[in-house]
Amino acid sequence: MATRLERFHHILLPPTCLLCGAAGVEGRDLCAGCAADLPRNMAACPVCALPLPTGQTGCCDACRAYPPLYDRAFAPFCYRPPIDFLIRRLKFNGRLSHARLLGELFALALAERGEPWPDCIIPVPLHPLRLRERGFNQALELARPVARRWRIPLLAEGLRRVRYTPPQTRLDARARQTNPLGAFMLSKPLAGVRVALLDDVMTTASTVAECARVLRAGGATDIEIWVIGRAGGAD
Repeated sequence: MATRLERFHHILLPPTCLLCGAAGVEGRDLCAGCAADLPRNMAACPVCALPLPTGQTGCCDACRAYPPLYDRAFAPFCYRPPIDFLIRRLKFNGRLSHARLLGELFALALAERGEPWPDCIIPVPLHPLRLRERGFNQALELARPVARRWRIPLLAEGLRRVRYTPPQTRLDARARQTNPLGAFMLSKPLAGVRVALLDDVMTTASTVAECARVLRAGGATDIEIWVIGRAGGAD
């Protein structure tokens, strides 16, 4: 339910679709038509959220052969247009309004899923040098609306990035697998804590896998990966 301040904000600045410029609906910067066209990840691996080919059910081949260190992943959208456009504009053009919209859509998808809530949300961190360059951590900005909507504690510095690594987008698939190794450190023990690790996109899953390894070593008992978009898999 919108607060009085949010209602006042919507009166002064009515929501406008970030994709086509039409009037937004339900208080979000997205119109009904564009919302209906979002690439939803309807049939996905229950472990890594990889979109599955038509007719396939259960875990993907990779998760059956090599179960990950996290327990499950949730990605409500496929990383295809226009989700990829919204995320790129957020990360590389500083459009924080895109983080608010994507975070609100993710919060809504969580409600539709109806699973138990975690004890906390931890965003995948940026290295201090990268944070200084970009000015914000997109994972943290995406996590804020989710934490606020469902009143889940947000541990903004639950993980720290202690080793500077090249951006994953500049590397091939093999280099991406080893690039994040040793890059993260836990800020405090999380013995018995159920954690949702939140990031923008999941591609090879190497970054979230390394984060999950650190979280598991720190005592986390249940680790779920939350991402806006999942790349790869079925078209």
